[in-house]
Amino acid sequence: MKNGMIECSVCHSRLVSPSAKTVSRAYDRHRSKISSKHRALNVFLVVGDCILVGFQPILVFMSKVDGKFEFSPISVNFLTEIAKVLFAIVMLLLQARRQKVGEKPLLSVSTFVQAARNNVLLAVPALLYAINNYLKFIMQLYFNPATVKMLSNLKVLVIAVLLKMIMRRRFSTIQWEALALLLIGISVNQMRSLPEGTTALGLPVATGAYLYTLIFVTVPSLASVYNEYALKSQYDTSIYLQNLFLYGYGAIFNFLGIVGTAVVKGPSSFDILHGHSKATMLLIFNNAAQGILSSFFFKYADTILKKYSSTVATIFTGIASAAMFGHTLTINFILGISIVFISMHQFFSPLSKVKDEEQNGKLEVMDIQGDHRLKDSSFINMAAGANEEASHRVGSDERQPLLPT
Repeated sequence: MKNGMIECSVCHSRLVSPSAKTVSRAYDRHRSKISSKHRALNVFLVVGDCILVGFQPILVFMSKVDGKFEFSPISVNFLTEIAKVLFAIVMLLLQARRQKVGEKPLLSVSTFVQAARNNVLLAVPALLYAINNYLKFIMQLYFNPATVKMLSNLKVLVIAVLLKMIMRRRFSTIQWEALALLLIGISVNQMRSLPEGTTALGLPVATGAYLYTLIFVTVPSLASVYNEYALKSQYDTSIYLQNLFLYGYGAIFNFLGIVGTAVVKGPSSFDILHGHSKATMLLIFNNAAQGILSSFFFKYADTILKKYSSTVATIFTGIASAAMFGHTLTINFILGISIVFISMHQFFSPLSKVKDEEQNGKLEVMDIQGDHRLKDSSFINMAAGANEEASHRVGSDERQPLLPT
């Protein structure tokens, strides 16, 4: 860097050293020019997420016996992480076998050690996810599946605030209004949803439910934002290698939870397969697939898109729980869902996009021969909030294949 400029070693164009806000704007411009290939990927991610997230609370409900869990929720989370670790290993082996000559080997010790050092931040979201996965089961003791899904949508608003604070992501006024509508829709559905006469942990049901709801919303929101930052900050690292670290950390944290439970309740609780049924096996498979899909959301798409896609699953969860368990679809649920879908349409409408503003911090490509400024700057593969490094490439805007070829 010289005089606040960065020069590309390939084409010798010069770039103004970007600030965090400039990087965020470059990310917004790149996202608006996303290729048809990545649009198709986004559609696949959304559809898959809707199916998996929609089934998750139903499978949890089916796993209960007389309103209680016969198994340890931590054991389900541990087995889920083990399943995801095995998937990451298999995909790494397939990807390594199809590497071209001259490429850096994925399975070498040096590559693994370097990647482990660069992705050590993944331990933070892994710990937060371990806490959140346990809270998912606790929430089922207070609310029916549809309401749990609606309450989880509160994360969208918290995530938006965290994205703005941590990753300097920008949202237009219309988008903030859409998030406010989402909050209203969730509140309408939540009215009079608390069961009466139930207590847990010695707390009145209302106090316990709202306390768990607060933690249930904030912890995974922070985990999602931090996970997106950690994955995108090491964009060149294979997503399967990053997943191996993330799920490995998760398995360790959940195993420590099992050990802690065994110390408190006795050695008999150390049996991780105790109380499991076909429903819990399906739940483990569903949770593993959902976690794997989420990693693609965070690295190749957007956290907000991930949470909005989960919102779409709400209507499926509500209808399925009504058909399978006899839960009533109240007018509050129907009105809440309607408001949520209006919010989604408003947030992703082309009219709600943030307009670029002319200011000194705007990223520009400068020609060193003619000192000519281009209107549209090319700045690709930019992770929002990464304010220390910037990459400039020559060529198409296509990213590397997501799956082994």
